Amino acid sequence: MRDEPLERAKTLSRTAAEIVLTHGSDGQNGEPNMLNLDLSGRTALVTGASGELGRVMVRTLAAAGADVAIHYHGNRSKAEELSAECGQKGVRSCVIRADITRKDDIAAMRATVTAALGAPDIMVNNAVIQYGWTSVLEQAEADYESQFRSCVMQNVLMAQAFVPAMKAKGWGRVIGINTECTMQCWPSQSAYIAGKAGMDRVLRVLAKEVGEFGITVNQVAPGWTISENRTDAETPQWYLDKVALKRRGTDQEIANAVAFLASDLASFITGVYLPVCGGSVMPAI
Repeated sequence: MRDEPLERAKTLSRTAAEIVLTHGSDGQNGEPNMLNLDLSGRTALVTGASGELGRVMVRTLAAAGADVAIHYHGNRSKAEELSAECGQKGVRSCVIRADITRKDDIAAMRATVTAALGAPDIMVNNAVIQYGWTSVLEQAEADYESQFRSCVMQNVLMAQAFVPAMKAKGWGRVIGINTECTMQCWPSQSAYIAGKAGMDRVLRVLAKEVGEFGITVNQVAPGWTISENRTDAETPQWYLDKVALKRRGTDQEIANAVAFLASDLASFITGVYLPVCGGSVMPAI
């Protein structure tokens, strides 16, 4: 019984790039009005692109026509495989290693990306430092510091490096990958939640500061996501009981939200924390 929502989602799910423009549709006969999601002529930079979720984001943005700068920190082989996939989709790509918590590394990444693909129009801040979760009373001070660097300072330093070129163009998209955990405040997640909450406030302020230049700043907050190495089989019933749609989301569904926010379809959306979690959290007004 619990698998039915997931199987239905797999049947209906398409990548954002597969959505086509339908003129004159009135939504009758079960056919919704659809718009074209076209990122041709745009350049995207995805941090943490060699990770499971990052790879799907890159594939989706490339399928929508964007050239993609593929950032990695430790997994160069996955990044190069991903670059080859982009070439097969007919778009350009480049692979860059950088520590996204270091200003000098980010400056070098900007120089490499700009030389290879031009200044990015779309920036997806997805990278995060992994650490072992435990209680507040036992969590190491270094873990709080690492989450501050990878969640808060990544977004600050990336904005300082790449947003000025977006301002000059009069168009840009900044998309931070947050998490449902920020609203749930479950035990043993304090360092992660603190970092993501700080990131949220930085990006909301940035949205107000750069909106007049045609730049939108938004966040996608995934739930517990099914990906290449994380299957539905490991999902406990207690988690599904808290999800309105009674299933876990897929990595493709997260990437679709990113592609939407990166596109002109989302031109009047900014400052948003968008949960893509099947209703496990619901921001209130």
